[in-house]
Amino acid sequence: MYINLNYKPNPQNDLIAIFHLEANGSLKEAASAVAGESSIGSWTDLSTLKKSTAKKLQAQVFSLNEKTSLVKIAYPLDLFELNSIPQFLSSVGGNIFSMKMVKNLRLIDVEFPSRYVKSFLGPAFGLAGIRKILGNKNKLILGSIIKPKVGLNPDEQAELSYKIWKNGIDLVKDDENLTSLSFNNFEERVTKVLKMLKRAEKERGKVKFYSANVTAPPDVMLERAKFVKRHGGRVAMVDIISMGLDNVQYLRKQNLGLILHGHRAGHSTFTRNPYHGISMMVVAKLSRLAGIDQLHTGTVVGKMEGTASEVSNINQFLTGKWYDKKPILPIASGGLHPGLLPGVVQSLGHDLIVNFGGGVHGHQAGSEAGALACSQAVEAISKGISLDKYALRHQELAQALKQWGGVRYED
Repeated sequence: MYINLNYKPNPQNDLIAIFHLEANGSLKEAASAVAGESSIGSWTDLSTLKKSTAKKLQAQVFSLNEKTSLVKIAYPLDLFELNSIPQFLSSVGGNIFSMKMVKNLRLIDVEFPSRYVKSFLGPAFGLAGIRKILGNKNKLILGSIIKPKVGLNPDEQAELSYKIWKNGIDLVKDDENLTSLSFNNFEERVTKVLKMLKRAEKERGKVKFYSANVTAPPDVMLERAKFVKRHGGRVAMVDIISMGLDNVQYLRKQNLGLILHGHRAGHSTFTRNPYHGISMMVVAKLSRLAGIDQLHTGTVVGKMEGTASEVSNINQFLTGKWYDKKPILPIASGGLHPGLLPGVVQSLGHDLIVNFGGGVHGHQAGSEAGALACSQAVEAISKGISLDKYALRHQELAQALKQWGGVRYED
């Protein structure tokens, strides 16, 4: 019933999902079952399903490749509630992954009709807005996670943040699991860190960001975001997987005037297996719909999984035109040090926040030297000078390259 290889999808009226499907049995039967389960079908014929309803609402498997196991399904837009990520995931990301007929199923990509995309608010600031606030037109934006991940008290974190802001860091962020803990209360931390941010801004004459982690149940999340705003903060960080993209939507709808920093901790529970789950590309598209302004997408050369083609494709989507939705600023974070920066730029370009944790705070001469080394690496790349050559006149960078090594590239 759901196989129609002659069907020509209408981009304005059909949502198109691309799956990799490994079947327990016939690929054709499994594809039909997936299309039915995610639209109007059941395990048996239904006396309650009118032919007119089926004609209007049934999904159509319009492409099926036995060799590659790729299946493309067109869904009428009427099957989806506009401006609702939960309803979308309950359908195209729902029961179909549990069916016995399916051995492995991976949602690789989704093409959304313009009306669906335009029903969402999307990013409030996006790439251009963030660059405008920072006064940075085209250079890499330099970020640092506070390390250790957890363990510092508010005074220690505020002092450390000030030191690295003062030495070239643009954005300081909480780690994904630092919310409000017994040894580091959220309100006390935010108050003290933002006080030091204002001091660093005054001394350096540059705008600085503190990405405060507001991740929590929705009522608490909103109160924390409002607290950040009241105290002069510009950025709120949300763990988009553990908190849920519906709560990101909720926060975005409050129009607090905060940049939303999306951390993707936990995404690999369903994105990493190439044969099953949902791809990071789909998560990135949903994040842009929900209103994230800057999103962790991978480093290619760091400690996190993600091939150059996968991460660069995601970043190109985030920074490209997509109907009326503002482009998002990608974040490269995870296992970076100054010597890896040329490789990151060669793979991912300059429209990027490059985030260093251990690459700042693990520097043998301390966090201040680590911040300087990262800043020097950014300067070298912006001037088209190799890190080895730049390090001859910059001690902190030279120490970092000696400590961790580097990726050579031509002047």
